[in-house]
Amino acid sequence: MDNFVDERDFKLLEQDKYTFFVLRRIMSGETRILETDHERLIMCFTGLPYPIWIWTADDATEAEMEKAYQLAGEKGALDGEHRFNLKYGLAEYFIKRAAQDGKKLAIQTNMFAYDNLAPVEPTDKCDGVLHQCVESDVDELVEMMDLFHHAIDADYESLEEYRRNASYGIEKGLYYFWQNESERNVACCVYRPTGDMASIGYVYTREDARRKHYGENLVYRVTKIASEAGYVPMLYTDADYVASNACYEKIGYVLRGKLCTIG
Repeated sequence: MDNFVDERDFKLLEQDKYTFFVLRRIMSGETRILETDHERLIMCFTGLPYPIWIWTADDATEAEMEKAYQLAGEKGALDGEHRFNLKYGLAEYFIKRAAQDGKKLAIQTNMFAYDNLAPVEPTDKCDGVLHQCVESDVDELVEMMDLFHHAIDADYESLEEYRRNASYGIEKGLYYFWQNESERNVACCVYRPTGDMASIGYVYTREDARRKHYGENLVYRVTKIASEAGYVPMLYTDADYVASNACYEKIGYVLRGKLCTIG
């Protein structure tokens, strides 16, 4: 196993470019764990609170899954604190193998990966306008980022870390609010480009502003911006949030892949 990536690894991910979009992004940055054989297995981890990403080939053998399991153990990741994003076949193997070692792993989130090659304008209109975040919005953006993480109950960071990420994203022009007719910021989202794709994330609508189509119109508008900038928009969703997924599908998102988080 090597501790560096090269063109072989990015070529491997082309076959899973939607489900492993984030892995593609984090492989190029600072990581605490980076292991790859450039052919059948990639393991990458930036640090808590985020999951460890493990890519394996679709036809991974039991021996290759065992190799991934042993590598996770060698890296201290089977301690009950870490989570893993992986394909369902490997997830099932990890759960079964951990049980043999007296450890308990279970699926925490079923994820869908979507892309949108032809954004569809929402039929449900709403009041308000799109607002690109500026530096004076950073405090409210940090607040909404914190609310987002409490809503999904995962990937918590400190307010200082949220502020650093918010300031960087605002500087790059990537964060957006939806302002209602009273000029109140009722929803937020971001798009993050990597290569020829851009992921839509941090989609959050304030609780008292829901069911008014703000989020749907916000995501559509930001999707259009990403698309017109030359990127293929994509996003991850919780597969069990049927209503939310239906909303994305209405504005042109198409299901391209499935994976899960175990922990």
